[in-house]
Amino acid sequence: MLERLAEIICNYVEVEPSDIHEDSRFMEDLGFTSFDFMSMLGELEEEFDIEIDQKEVSDIRTVGQAAEYLEKLAG
Repeated sequence: MLERLAEIICNYVEVEPSDIHEDSRFMEDLGFTSFDFMSMLGELEEEFDIEIDQKEVSDIRTVGQAAEYLEKLAG
């Protein structure tokens, strides 16, 4: 999940997949804007055929947290 998430992240910000780690923070470390983040969530919903709860993702700050949340949804 983490590798696929890193590939998707690279569609939104100028960063190499090898520079994306579980503890990388979307805004502070990877340079995401809130628009980038929301756009990525839409792509993740399509990619994994899941529905993301906007309230739950508001607490997600790191790539590792996002991967864990996606794994939980994807079952």
